[in-house]
Amino acid sequence: MEIITAISTWIIPCFLLIVLTIAVIKRIPAYELFVEGGKEGVKMAFSLLPFLVGMIVSISILRSSGAMDAIIQLISPVLHMVGIPPDIMPLALIRPISGTAALGMTTELIATHGPDSFIGRLASTMQGTTDTTLYILTVYFGAVGIKKMGYALKVGLLADLIAILSSIILVKMVFG
Repeated sequence: MEIITAISTWIIPCFLLIVLTIAVIKRIPAYELFVEGGKEGVKMAFSLLPFLVGMIVSISILRSSGAMDAIIQLISPVLHMVGIPPDIMPLALIRPISGTAALGMTTELIATHGPDSFIGRLASTMQGTTDTTLYILTVYFGAVGIKKMGYALKVGLLADLIAILSSIILVKMVFG
């Protein structure tokens, strides 16, 4: 354990030292390049801002309008028949949209049901196996100017669905 702590403490300073040493050897203006990269990062952050605001507003509307609760109530009987707790569905629905909202829901589920409960374990597994597909498409595709993202959206949402179903099956097999 002490070795891992030492490695994690020294890895970044050693990496920076190696990069700076190589820059000096190759006579590359490291500081100027660093500042230039910082300027590009700020420009990219400003260009991504409208996409991020759009995602945040969409998520707020979905949760505040009660649409999320209506969807859960609608599919709740089917979920009970197949043995899926309805409490987990908001996480499954919001995870492809927002990682922050999903993390908040996971925290809430764990606080309510406990970390060692079926729902707590399922929420943790679902959080780790799925991704924020819509966020990724919005931010990264928007940053590089890709307008046609239909196939990427379909594949990403299919991957999320498979991850959600797999996490339910695996948690049932291991902890059910």
